[in-house]
Amino acid sequence: MDPVSRDLDRETLDPRPQKDSTADLQTQMGDMQIAAGGDMLMDDDDPVDEKSDVAEITPDSSTDEAQDLHANDYEAMKARVLAPLPDLEPQFESVNTWEIENYRSLTRKERSPKFKCGGRPWRILLFPFGNNVDYASLYLEQALDEDDKPPENWYACVQFTLCMWNKNDPTIYMCHTAHHRFTAEESDWGFTRFVELRKAFAQQWGGTGRSMVENDAVNVTAYIRIYKDPTGVLWHNFLNYNSKKETGMVGLRNQGATCYLNSLLQSLYFTNAFRKAIYQIPTENDTERKNSAWALQRLFYLLQTSEEAVSTQELTASFGWETRHIFEQQDVQELSRILMERMEERMKGTEAENALAKMLVGKMKTYISCINVDYESSRIEDFWDIQLNVSGNKNLDDSFRDYIQVETMDGENKYFAEGHGLQDAKKGVVFESFPQVLHLQLKRFEYDINRDAMMKVNDRYEFPEIFDATPYLSDAADKSEPYLYQLHGVLVHSGDLTAGHYYAFLKPTADGHFYRFDDDKVTRATLKEALEENFGGDYANMQNGQTGVRNPYTRTVSTKRSMSAYMLVYIRKSRIKDILLDVADSDTPTHLAKQLNEERAALEKKRKDREEQHLYLPISVITEAAFKAFQGFDLTNWESDPSVPSAPKIYRVLRASTVGDFTKTIAESLQLPAEQIRLWVMVNRQNKTIRPDQPLPDLNMSISEAHSRYSSRDKPFRLWVETATALDDGKPMWPNVNPTPGISPPVLLFLKYFNVEEQTLQGAGSIYMKKSSKVGEIIPYLQQLMGWSPNKDSVSLSSTSSSGLSPTSNPTTSIPSIQLFEEIKHSMIEPMKAKSTLQQAEIQDGDIICFQKSLSEKESSVIASTGGYTDAREFYDYLLNRIVVRFSPKTATDQEGSVFSLPLSKKMSYDQFSAKVGEHLGVDPTHLRFSTVLSTTGQAKQPVRRNQALSLSQILTPALGTYANSNQRGDAFFYEVLEMSISELETKRNIRVHWLPEGVIKEEPVDILAPKNGVVQDLVAPIQKKANLSEEAVTKLRFCETHGCKISKELTAHTILASISEYSKLFAELVPEEEEHPGDGDQAIYAFHFDKDVSKAHGVPFKFIVKPGELFKDTKDRLSKRTGIKGKQFEKLKFVVAQRSGYSRPAYLNDDDDLSTIVTRSDDQLGLDHVNRSKLFAGKSDSIFIR
Repeated sequence: MDPVSRDLDRETLDPRPQKDSTADLQTQMGDMQIAAGGDMLMDDDDPVDEKSDVAEITPDSSTDEAQDLHANDYEAMKARVLAPLPDLEPQFESVNTWEIENYRSLTRKERSPKFKCGGRPWRILLFPFGNNVDYASLYLEQALDEDDKPPENWYACVQFTLCMWNKNDPTIYMCHTAHHRFTAEESDWGFTRFVELRKAFAQQWGGTGRSMVENDAVNVTAYIRIYKDPTGVLWHNFLNYNSKKETGMVGLRNQGATCYLNSLLQSLYFTNAFRKAIYQIPTENDTERKNSAWALQRLFYLLQTSEEAVSTQELTASFGWETRHIFEQQDVQELSRILMERMEERMKGTEAENALAKMLVGKMKTYISCINVDYESSRIEDFWDIQLNVSGNKNLDDSFRDYIQVETMDGENKYFAEGHGLQDAKKGVVFESFPQVLHLQLKRFEYDINRDAMMKVNDRYEFPEIFDATPYLSDAADKSEPYLYQLHGVLVHSGDLTAGHYYAFLKPTADGHFYRFDDDKVTRATLKEALEENFGGDYANMQNGQTGVRNPYTRTVSTKRSMSAYMLVYIRKSRIKDILLDVADSDTPTHLAKQLNEERAALEKKRKDREEQHLYLPISVITEAAFKAFQGFDLTNWESDPSVPSAPKIYRVLRASTVGDFTKTIAESLQLPAEQIRLWVMVNRQNKTIRPDQPLPDLNMSISEAHSRYSSRDKPFRLWVETATALDDGKPMWPNVNPTPGISPPVLLFLKYFNVEEQTLQGAGSIYMKKSSKVGEIIPYLQQLMGWSPNKDSVSLSSTSSSGLSPTSNPTTSIPSIQLFEEIKHSMIEPMKAKSTLQQAEIQDGDIICFQKSLSEKESSVIASTGGYTDAREFYDYLLNRIVVRFSPKTATDQEGSVFSLPLSKKMSYDQFSAKVGEHLGVDPTHLRFSTVLSTTGQAKQPVRRNQALSLSQILTPALGTYANSNQRGDAFFYEVLEMSISELETKRNIRVHWLPEGVIKEEPVDILAPKNGVVQDLVAPIQKKANLSEEAVTKLRFCETHGCKISKELTAHTILASISEYSKLFAELVPEEEEHPGDGDQAIYAFHFDKDVSKAHGVPFKFIVKPGELFKDTKDRLSKRTGIKGKQFEKLKFVVAQRSGYSRPAYLNDDDDLSTIVTRSDDQLGLDHVNRSKLFAGKSDSIFIR
């Protein structure tokens, strides 16, 4: 059932026959047998929508109805085909019949005369030959004329039935029923496959000997019932639904599997006193993502002020959750308790201190009271919530009675009362007080003993709107104020243990309505939806032989409701005004509003910028100051952070403005007259450098024209700002760089200085030189620029080498010799010859010349010994391979400076970059060990092996296709400071031993660095230290090697560690006393755990003593003591004798068996059959936490 296209409603039908539009009915209806001579009319001009998006519905009941009703008995038919819907109030009803004649002559689409229901016009829409199907298609539509428009937000919730029937025999009919929310956008609804055409014209309809469409005529009756909408969203499709507009409230977006978190947060938000207390936490100076109080404040403020659903990403990030936590459903009770603890910590010492405790904490007394003597032992404790059993209880009162039921301690279970000895006693719990806001956790998930697994309890469990907690208080409790509670919230889970969804029904005001908060959608709800529909239990009103209802989350069909309450929130009626008090704007922290307003303004600016982007052109500009601050290739790094002094400045310039306008803008920022500014266009050269090419000649040219003429449309527009220093009568003197016949134009050169002492390479300025000038002529200018010469005239030049220039000077002045290089591209730095002209050296505008002092051998060796570079070409190579690497301690520490970044060369060896890190940390680099970082989780990978053949680049970014390359960051290491050197560490092997302190139920891993050529005896001392064993106990240590959760062999003190497989698991335990002192005939057997199939071993295997003649029921007592498994958990174990190979069928043991007579083969083992609990939590992360 889908709406017919709105195009259909605007058509004007022409009922007059047109010969050129007729067609053979045989063509329209295939080989269906019909009466002869039956032409039908088609309107070729009718733009029929082929309705590809209409649901192709095959009716649930093809109504070959029993012939006890007549279609013209409208009241009887309405009672049968339009049964009232439960829990809905009818508002209007109408019945209307459309008599159709000349069926074969109908156009492709016909409409009935209008009729009214509820004061609105309606009509039937018929596709007599099908809406792209071989069925007649029938729809109900609202019948406003094309020029009429329904009132704004008009809708009607309509239940309707369309019946097609034989006008001559009303016992022949076909009816289909639907309900729909009719709106201006969805003005029609019905049945694309109403009745098969072949069947409608057949002569044997239901064995009557007549057809539905008889004598080219048929009737269609519409039964319509309009209902009142109790919630405003009855049968809503929620397309373009606006929660804020409809309810005044907004929802929370689901990050993946955070619906449980959303329902809890909404519950806390609408506990207004809680929200107000959170706002009172001082967070003005705590604007970090790690601050959960600040993040919760922001979330609450956004829920209060936002127009759309709010994200919880900031909050979960403040909890310290990673992606895996976002996609795991956690325990709501545990999350609630931890959240309260964190907020309580943040409230200490503030005006909100103890606010949560006063609101949410009650007191209960646990007691043991002697029956025959006057003695009672009791303890009063605080509680934040109460966990109530659902299983075995029918309602909330039953659960409370179950909670406080009294247990009698007598017989062997007597209580030892101090001063009175063993006494009969009563043990129980009673409440001393209940909090203002009562959180009740319903135990919908319980352990099923029969299935040996956690299951959801879907039993019916009722809870009231008003709850009286008085009967569950102690006699001594203060009852001066009634303990009557009003239901405020119902948190619901729909689904089962493995799949489901959480949402909440909340009542924001004391006298208002309930609303459903389902992630980002908020809708009004009825009291029945909030209460009765979340009791669980069987579905009511199952009809038409339904076997159950399909759950949308588990895809299973069940007669029991899958949606049920798992948490209830009640508010004490006498305190409801204090809890649901108004939260005014003055209650919200002022800094929150300021921060969010600034963020919204920034977002609005970005939005506006995007809209106006076509009017503006971004222009990147560099100045000489930026060039002088830059260290690296070219004139600047165009991708630099804008805060860096050498970064280009980006201007957003109107395309229609002129070059002169932009020049004035730059001049103002440099505090210079516009006449002293000249703009050079920068171009991308073929060698992948970006250099100035020519100045912009016309100040009146538009920016858009300049960009299209001097730059590529798909390239950024980049400019160099030249400032004039030479003035002539106050006017700038610009060198003429344009070619002039007979005159060699000057070229603009950029100078970089490599400071050998400081190991820096930075811009030194720019200079004009004629192309006919020799390279060496630049030397005097450089000496004067750097202050190496008293004046230009005191310097003369002489060439000492192809790349070195040694100036001679007055005996009293020490002038360093200079080396010159041309920076051609990143990987090509060439020395320059002093006697060559710039023309011969192929120098052009924008080229870069680098210079440095020449060093003596002694000076070079001193600098090289500290890891420095003595030649500009070496330093350029370092820059080419430079990488900034982040180092973090592998073990978290609060020590300042423990996380740092260092610039390193990709060519460095392991020892070289280790030395740099050691120098930074002030530790011996030989004691540093590094691990690469997993990019997906940020966790450490395997430690990096010390290999001098590999460079830093090869370590961080291994070759593609290798295992090490997968998901590895290329700019980060974890580091460890070891107690021994890497060389010594390489002689050792890390062995993990699992220490068993209590039978086999608990294992503690111990990582031991043992010599590679060591023996098992080398593992003893670390185990002794870990377990705090005495010297005597050490002699009883036993080590076992296991494989596949079965013992493969016991290890002696002299077993070589190298012989132990890295895929094996080692266990260490103290030899049990019964093994130390075996009796006559005792024999040892290996035991293991398995889950139903002996091949599915799990857990910790162990060694066990079999005693001859002992019944197995007594053997089980020793097994319980040996394993540490007790009580009901041990009673569920089954025992078998199985061969280690696992090929033979295992024999299950009975209590009267003698194990010693069954264990006859050397490879026989004892098997303990029980559920592998670790499997139940596979893929589940550690307990939920909030940082």
